[in-house]
Amino acid sequence: MPRAELSNGIELEYETFGDPDDPTLLLVCGYTSQINGWDEGLVELLVAQGLHVVRYDNRDVGLSTKLDGQHVQPLKVLRASMDGEPLPEVPYTLSDMAADGMGLLDHLGIDRAHVAGVSMGGMIVQTMAIEHPDRVASLTSVMSSPGDPRAGAPTPEAREALMAPPPTERAAYIEAAERVTVWASKRYVDLAAIKERAAADFDRMFYPEGATRQLAAIYASGDRSELLCELDVPTLVIHGRDDTLITPSGGELTAERIRGSRLLLVSDMGHDLPKPLWPMLAEAIGGHARVAGAAAA
Repeated sequence: MPRAELSNGIELEYETFGDPDDPTLLLVCGYTSQINGWDEGLVELLVAQGLHVVRYDNRDVGLSTKLDGQHVQPLKVLRASMDGEPLPEVPYTLSDMAADGMGLLDHLGIDRAHVAGVSMGGMIVQTMAIEHPDRVASLTSVMSSPGDPRAGAPTPEAREALMAPPPTERAAYIEAAERVTVWASKRYVDLAAIKERAAADFDRMFYPEGATRQLAAIYASGDRSELLCELDVPTLVIHGRDDTLITPSGGELTAERIRGSRLLLVSDMGHDLPKPLWPMLAEAIGGHARVAGAAAA
């Protein structure tokens, strides 16, 4: 798998799919999610939509650069943000993570790309569109939020499951993966597939330290709502009505803030990308990119 060394010193592990002459779709993963957060089966369906697809590990996860030893306390960052106090220093923010994605496009020689992100990845692609609008051909924000603490708040059960430290022993880690059923699409829960993914993730790279820095980056980046109001980028917002980790109001407010955006609420979708929904998701994202491309031509 290729690796891009960026000008900021970060190295990103990435993969490309499809014809480089087709419009590029940059896929951004969520909180602690490795590159297969965008499953290869879904990626292939996106390629079939006429897209050149790029997916990568964010910093501090998978096989990309780790900021070992840079300690931060996310809850202190959150409290300061909520109270309007000066924020504790953080190793990086969502702006830095958005710049990583732009650096990857530079490495690949790509001037503009369609961008799509899930969960924290949705926050990152929103930041890309705000801070690098000339590089973003279209934006797709999936099961995410604009950073307004009043929107998308998790249920208590989902918050507890998210914040629980992962077991460090492989078998226990795989068993603990069942906790994601709290926010998964209830209609499509597949425990065998969930545990298979957990095993693959553990074997590829178990690195829980990065989670605190990624969470602090989210909290330190604050509310993007007003900046989203200024966007002039073709935008599709996708959110599951069954999502308990970032509840649907997160997607609804994102769409409300971005002028001319389209909101797709999916009744049987939670905070995941279940296989039965891949054809619908690929068609929605691919169709959005085609329309945006045609409008810009």
